[in-house]
Amino acid sequence: MKPPRLADQLLKLFCAPHRLEEVQGDLHEEFAWQVRRVGEWRARWRYWRDVLGFLKPFATKRKSTPYYSYSSLSPVMVRNYFKTAWRNLLNNKGYSAINIIGLSVGMAVAMLIGLWIYDELSFNQYHQNHNRIAQVLENQTLEEGIQTYGALPFPLSRELRTNYPDDFKTVVANSWAEQILAYQDQKFTRRGSFAEPEFPEMFSLKMRSGSRSGLKDPASILLSESVAKALFGDADPLHKTIKVGNKYNVQVTGVYEDLPHNTLFQNLGFVAPIELIFSEDKDRLFVNNWRSSSFEIFAQLNPNSRFDDVSRKIRDVFRHHTESKSKPALFLHPMSRWHLYSEFKNGVSTGGRIQFVWLFGIIGGFVLLLACINFMNLSTARSQKRAKEVGIRKAIGSQRSQIIGQFFSESFLVVALSFVLSLLLVQIALPVFNEVAGKQMAMLWSDARFWLLSIGFILFTGLVAGSYPALYLSSFQPIKVLKGTFNLGRLATIPRKVLVVVQFTVSVTLIIGTILVFRQIQFAKNRPLGYNYDGLINITMNTPELQGRYDRLRNELLATGAVANMAEASSPATNIWSSANNLDWRGKNPEQTSAFGTICVTPEFGDVVGWKIKEGRGFSRQFSTDSMTFVLNEAAVKQTGLKKPVGETIRWHDQNWKVIGVVKDMVMTSPFDPVVPTVFMMNTRERTLNFIHIKLNPAMSAGMALEKLETVFEKINPDAPFEYKFADQEFATKFAAEERIGKLASFFAGLAIFISCLGIFGLASFIAEQRTKEIGVRKVLGASVANLWGLLSKDFVLLVIISCVISSPIAWYFLNDWLQKYEYRTEISWWIFAAAGFGSLFITLLTVSFQSIKAALMNPVKSLRSE
Repeated sequence: MKPPRLADQLLKLFCAPHRLEEVQGDLHEEFAWQVRRVGEWRARWRYWRDVLGFLKPFATKRKSTPYYSYSSLSPVMVRNYFKTAWRNLLNNKGYSAINIIGLSVGMAVAMLIGLWIYDELSFNQYHQNHNRIAQVLENQTLEEGIQTYGALPFPLSRELRTNYPDDFKTVVANSWAEQILAYQDQKFTRRGSFAEPEFPEMFSLKMRSGSRSGLKDPASILLSESVAKALFGDADPLHKTIKVGNKYNVQVTGVYEDLPHNTLFQNLGFVAPIELIFSEDKDRLFVNNWRSSSFEIFAQLNPNSRFDDVSRKIRDVFRHHTESKSKPALFLHPMSRWHLYSEFKNGVSTGGRIQFVWLFGIIGGFVLLLACINFMNLSTARSQKRAKEVGIRKAIGSQRSQIIGQFFSESFLVVALSFVLSLLLVQIALPVFNEVAGKQMAMLWSDARFWLLSIGFILFTGLVAGSYPALYLSSFQPIKVLKGTFNLGRLATIPRKVLVVVQFTVSVTLIIGTILVFRQIQFAKNRPLGYNYDGLINITMNTPELQGRYDRLRNELLATGAVANMAEASSPATNIWSSANNLDWRGKNPEQTSAFGTICVTPEFGDVVGWKIKEGRGFSRQFSTDSMTFVLNEAAVKQTGLKKPVGETIRWHDQNWKVIGVVKDMVMTSPFDPVVPTVFMMNTRERTLNFIHIKLNPAMSAGMALEKLETVFEKINPDAPFEYKFADQEFATKFAAEERIGKLASFFAGLAIFISCLGIFGLASFIAEQRTKEIGVRKVLGASVANLWGLLSKDFVLLVIISCVISSPIAWYFLNDWLQKYEYRTEISWWIFAAAGFGSLFITLLTVSFQSIKAALMNPVKSLRSE
């Protein structure tokens, strides 16, 4: 019997869309009957003839605005695309929520990283002349290689300014210092600069009042807006006199705007004339001393000058004034490279924070890609359900471009909603992110570039996220779909599996990287320090009242019972502030030039810091000759090559110094670098001792001990606030950069795992829904919940294992390269990869198990009742 005509079936479907399955069966029978009767190719021709014949009456009735004549991008069609897309989102709330949440998190991460990168790339651009400003640096050829230094002698500024007027517009010398600022009852310590008068103009300080030329008066000072507010409140600060360092009375000649966080001078509380440093007789030696390197030199080039050309001209300036075996060579380091390219190796800039800019940029791109993969995975997973929709659309005349437009409209709608949600997430997360990243970033709401980039961001993400579903789903053939013979096949799941593998490869790599970063930090923290910083505090002697009163101060502190011991030194316990490369000893190669850290101390220093004597003895007041003796650390002994250093004589500054002892290496600089070869000397000239080291009594609480110390210091130094720093806290700041990177990496790794698990949750939900009847049949046949859980979970477990295998060599390659920049570094152990792999498997099983067990516990009667 001949089945109903195709036109009749299409009319039935047009009037009653809910009868799709019945129409589909009839169409299949009609097509099979036509094939048997006239052959396959003639059957196909008649099929499309009937379809077009069915559509012709509708086109005639709506001749004024025929449906099929609309362009895919006409306003009417676009409006219909988004209207249909909105309905699809509402009809599939679960999958829509997963898509929107996943994309919004990915976009929020990309936005946060984008703000961070913008802040890094715009560093120092606050200064109008940043493209023509450079710092003068010096390379010295030493035994251990070429070393780069930024501390230079003061006369160099005058030399460059005078002899190279065609190349430099301005050259200024600068010296950083923490000074006590006092006005009436207000007194506090702020970090500032002693600089030559052209400093404010070179760095384009924005004046709130007064003038940039105010520093031409040697008894003047410029204050930042916040410092002026703290000193004077709402009163006008101009022409008021304040005291700096309890030594200099200066007049306020200007107030400048606080500098932003993303500039080298972010904490510039004041700018004072450099002549103040030379006001005392003992400091006037710096004016013409080419051997004392204590200043930074900044230069602004003329518009027609180039950094490389000028660097070649000034290269040998030092050699005209000093004789040195280290072959000093000057060069210019542009301001645009100060922040991102601050690391030098063997005299060449090798990078710096630019590596983190690239790293986080790549991470941001991958996290956003993970979110896009979720969208593509869920869209293609649901493709079989939407295959009938595509078939009907094509059957009634929709072009492929219109179907593509429909799917892209859904993609753009999801992306737009995700973008709005991501803005909210960024605004909420920004304070926490700023704290972790050490930034002061804000959303650029009023910046037109932000909105242009956002629109481009939405378009790009929408195209990436929607490209695969749109092109894939629109390629379905309507004949197969409507015949009911459409089958995606086994190969259809391969793209989804590949995308899941990509997701977890990225996530596992980030987990491995995070573990190794924290392992490296912990490795450095566990490094033997060679001294004991528990209960050790440092106090800077930045007022004349503390100079020359060592015995009185020590006796009064010991009398309180709060102090175990006290000493003075030229450097804090956690740094080395001076060095020398002109030491000579017996057996030294005449061509060898080696650098040593130099620290002047009082005899009690060793007992206060708890250094460990390896050979000989430490300093003692019982031996008057100790004023011309050295104590070396192990690194210094190794550098000199002396087999029995105790008793040897080292010549320095045309004087003979006897080595009386050797101490174990003390980690006073970076805990990631080798210990600096250091020479300790006992020097009673108080002007060289700038730090007080106090060992608190462990039998007394720190709070009570500090109260007693404050009483003594207020008595001896009443015009200065009592300020101190714990050595352990100062040492902890040396890990700040690595810890910040570790926290950011763990933050991004956690979000990457969250996005990946969100996608797996959606896929598991879909697969469980798709296999509902299969699960029901298996339960009827006796399958247990554990069997069904394993059935639904094994595919995901296999994909995660593949991801771990791929991510391990990738992570090892990049992390091994990262570790090479540390001289003192940990090893990459196998358990790191195992821990990351097992952790990923556990999280995956936890995510999949919810849907798997839920499907396994479903009553089989409900899943099979339609049969």
